[in-house]
Amino acid sequence: MSDFQVQAFLDNDSETFSYVVSDVATKQAVVIDPVLDFDYKSGRTSTAGAERMLAYIQQNQMTVAWVLETHAHADHLSAAPFFREKLGAKVGIGAKIRQVQAIFKEVFNLEKEFLPNGAQFDHLFEDGEVLQLGTMQIRVVHTPGHTPADLTYLINEKAAFVGDTLFMPDVGTARCDFPGGDASSLFQSINKLFALPKTTQIYVCHDYPTQGREHEYVTTVGEQRERNIHVQDGISEQQFVAKRQARDATLEMPRLILPSIQINIRAGHMPPADETGKVYLKIPLNQL
Repeated sequence: MSDFQVQAFLDNDSETFSYVVSDVATKQAVVIDPVLDFDYKSGRTSTAGAERMLAYIQQNQMTVAWVLETHAHADHLSAAPFFREKLGAKVGIGAKIRQVQAIFKEVFNLEKEFLPNGAQFDHLFEDGEVLQLGTMQIRVVHTPGHTPADLTYLINEKAAFVGDTLFMPDVGTARCDFPGGDASSLFQSINKLFALPKTTQIYVCHDYPTQGREHEYVTTVGEQRERNIHVQDGISEQQFVAKRQARDATLEMPRLILPSIQINIRAGHMPPADETGKVYLKIPLNQL
């Protein structure tokens, strides 16, 4: 029997996997990368997906200490404030979020009161930092490349929650063409993960199934090193960078990047309301 338990939740709209990871002995838990439902056509939000996670947490009488964000997501809105409000959970992200905030404050010309100092989050994790929850030890590994701030959360040296750094082996790796992204950094970050034991489980944040299979969310370091279509063993950094840049040049921007980034760099909070009490998001033209 494992000393911790992982429950995955799929948001079908964005093909995002969120997780509740709990210590079996004490029922202390963390929520990783929760999703706020968002209908782009109407601009309406919903907590339906987050409520499913909350129901699981409550049914199993868990105590949630943290919401852990792997990065400022560009393809879905974060539901971190929901768990902060309902459960008193702290919200943490990588310390390099300040760099991401500075980039996008300029892109969106955000209000002068928005400071790119990370203070919107309860805690900014540094590389190598460790959280201890019961018998569950969570080691923070800085894995930049997709964005400058990406983190992997390594639990009991057995399971790595890698955000967008790696996908399932038949899908490959994260794109690196967002502002602040860098393919060489991603290659080096992946090599950090590939240095872990081959049996280490890798839990992905997204899956875009290839023909003939359903959504999957867990693989291993060994499987990635053997079969990842972009970065398997034997691929040099130069080869990876060339392949990644060629692939990125063909990709459209994510459907929800404009609403997502504005909210996620605020730890999931909405922009301040105007004088009438209404909240608006911006659409910068010809910048991304």
